Amino acid sequence: MAHTDHQTMRRVLRREIAGTIGLLTDEHDFRAMRRYRTFTFDDHTTYLQQVEALLRTRAAQGNHTTVALFDPLEYAEYCKNKGLDPDLPANRTRFTAELATTGPSVPYEGQSLADLVPALVDEAIRQATWEYAATLLARLGACTTCGEDIGRAGLARASALLARIIDTAPAGSRHLVCSVSGTPEALVAVLHADDAADGTAQLDEAEALEFTTVLALGLATRSPGGLVMRTSAPGTPDRVYGWRLRGDRLEPLTAGEVFDAYCTDIESGDLISPESDVDYCVPPDLGEEKPLPGHRH
Repeated sequence: MAHTDHQTMRRVLRREIAGTIGLLTDEHDFRAMRRYRTFTFDDHTTYLQQVEALLRTRAAQGNHTTVALFDPLEYAEYCKNKGLDPDLPANRTRFTAELATTGPSVPYEGQSLADLVPALVDEAIRQATWEYAATLLARLGACTTCGEDIGRAGLARASALLARIIDTAPAGSRHLVCSVSGTPEALVAVLHADDAADGTAQLDEAEALEFTTVLALGLATRSPGGLVMRTSAPGTPDRVYGWRLRGDRLEPLTAGEVFDAYCTDIESGDLISPESDVDYCVPPDLGEEKPLPGHRH
C-alpha cells in the first residue's frame, strides 16, 4: 500500500515539473549535432517525428513543455566557456534548461510541429532583431549638445508615438509593421493588437518592446523607413494606412502612396490587383506631438 502511495505521489509530482526540449529545427543544425557520439539520431525526419510524439505524450499526461531553439554553435561555445564536455547528455540538458529563460522558445499547446517550428523561428528572428537594434541604439551614446542619452530618448519618443498610433486606430484587430533600411542591416518589426473586453488594446510585451526599439532606432538615426497599419473588424472593410520615416518624425502617406506600396510587386515592379474589401486610406491625425523632456536635437 505504501509503495502504491509513493508511486501515486511521484506521478502527481511529475505533473508539477515543467520541461524544456531543445529543438533542432533544420537539417544543417541536425547534422552538426551528429558529431557527438551520444547524439544517437541519424535522420532528421525521424528525429522530428519522435519529438512530436514525446510532446503529445507529455501533454496527454498533463505536463507543460517549452520548446526552445537549439543552436549547435551556441552550445559548443557554452561548453567551451564553462569547461564542459559537449558529448555528455547532461550538459545538453543543462544548456537547454538555460535556453528556456534566455533563448527563443514557445510553449507547446498541442500544435503540430509544422505550425510550431515556424513560430519558433519567428521568435528567434524577433529576439535577434531586438538585440541588434538595442545594441545599435546603445552605441549612439550621448548627445554632444545636451548630453542626453540618444538611445534612451529615442525609446521614450517611440513609445509615445506607438501609444498614439494604437489609440487613434479604429477598433478591431490591428497589424502594424515597421521597417528601417538605413542601418547596417535592414530591420523589420511586427506588432499585433486586439481589443480586450474593456475596449483597451492588448499587446504582446515582447512584440511591443521589439517594435518600439526598431522604431526608436529609425527615428534616432534618421534612417529611411516606414510604418504601415492594417485594421480589421467584422462587417467593415479592412483599412490600410501608413507613414514614412522622414528625419526624426513620421510623415503620413497619401492613400495613393499606400495603394502603390500594396499593389506593386517589389521585385518586378509590376502592378498587383488590389485586394477586395480593403480601403487604402490616409492615417488618422495623431495630434500635436507633446514635447518630451531631454534630448530633441
